[in-house]
Amino acid sequence: MFSNVQPAVLKDSPPLLQVVIDTEEDFDWNAPPDRQQTGVDSMNYIDRVQDIFNAYGIVPCYVIDYPVASQPDGVRLLKHYHSAGQCEIGAHLHPWVSPPHDEQVTVRNMYPGNLPAELERAKLTQLRDKITEQFGQAPRAYKAGRYGFGPNTQSTLQALGFDIDLSVSPAFDHRYDGGPDFSDYSAEPFFFGDNALEIPITGAFVGWTGGLRKPLFNLGQTLNKVKAPGIFSRLGLSDRIALSPEGYGFSEHKKITQFLRQQGVNTFTWSFHSPSVKPGCTPYVRSEKDLQEFLDNFRRYFDFFFHELGGKPTSPTQLKTLLETK
Repeated sequence: MFSNVQPAVLKDSPPLLQVVIDTEEDFDWNAPPDRQQTGVDSMNYIDRVQDIFNAYGIVPCYVIDYPVASQPDGVRLLKHYHSAGQCEIGAHLHPWVSPPHDEQVTVRNMYPGNLPAELERAKLTQLRDKITEQFGQAPRAYKAGRYGFGPNTQSTLQALGFDIDLSVSPAFDHRYDGGPDFSDYSAEPFFFGDNALEIPITGAFVGWTGGLRKPLFNLGQTLNKVKAPGIFSRLGLSDRIALSPEGYGFSEHKKITQFLRQQGVNTFTWSFHSPSVKPGCTPYVRSEKDLQEFLDNFRRYFDFFFHELGGKPTSPTQLKTLLETK
C-alpha cells in the first residue's frame, strides 16, 4: 500500500495535538450510498467547534469533500476561518458524490482506493481544482473517504501535488465491506514515497496484555453476546480506542493518550465528522443533550492535553515542517 517508508522521528518535543475534521455532506449513515444526498446544512453550525479551537489556539484542518467545496453554505464559514489563518483546508474524497460519476454506486466503491486508478485520479483532480478555486490555493493534505487508501493512491497523491496523507486508521480493519486493513499499523507518523508524510488518526489496542491485545480484542468481538468486550476492557486486558469524541468519552481519551505516551508516541490526532455539530446528522449526536456532551468532550480533553500534559497544538503542515527539520 505504501512504498519507500521511512520513520518520522520527533524527539525532545512536548506532546503535539492536531485536529482533523472529515468535512462532508449530511447523509444517512445507515442507508446505501446515494448520489442525491449532498446537503450541507450542518456546515452552517461549524462555528460550534471552531470557537472552541480558537479559544485553545488550535488551527484545525478541515478535509472537505466535493459537496462541501462546491456549495456556498459549505464554504461560507470556512473561507472566513481560512482567510484569518484559523484553519487549514485539505481534501476528502467521497467517490459517490464526487464527479466524474463513472462508477457503479456500491458500498465497496465508497472506498476511493478501490476505484480504477484513472477514475480515482480524475475524481481527486476535480476535487483539488474546486478547492483551489474556492480558497485560492491547492490543498496539500488528503484523507480518503472511509479511510480508503488503495494500491494506486500513493502515486495519485504524488502526481496531484499532495504531500500529506491522513487516511490510516490504526487498530481498525475495514475489510468487512471492502476496505483496507490498518489493524497492525502504529499511530506514529511516517514518511513514504517522495517525501510525503502519513499522519494516522490516533487509534490503538490498549491494555496490559502486550502482544495479546489484538487477538484478545478480536476474541471479545466473537463473544460479544456474553459482553466479553466490556469485561476485557474493565479488566484492562484489551480495548480498541480512537481519539475521537464520536463514540468515546473523556476516560477513554485519557486512557489512549497515556497508553501511547508510555509507548513513546508524542503526536496525536483528534478527529471527527463535521455533521456531528448538528443533532440528527450522525449516530453520535442525536439530540441537543448529545451535542452538549459532544462539545464538552472537546474542552475536557483539550484542558487535559494542554494543561496537565503540557502539550502544544500543531497542524498537518506545521507537523510536516517540524519533522523535516529534525
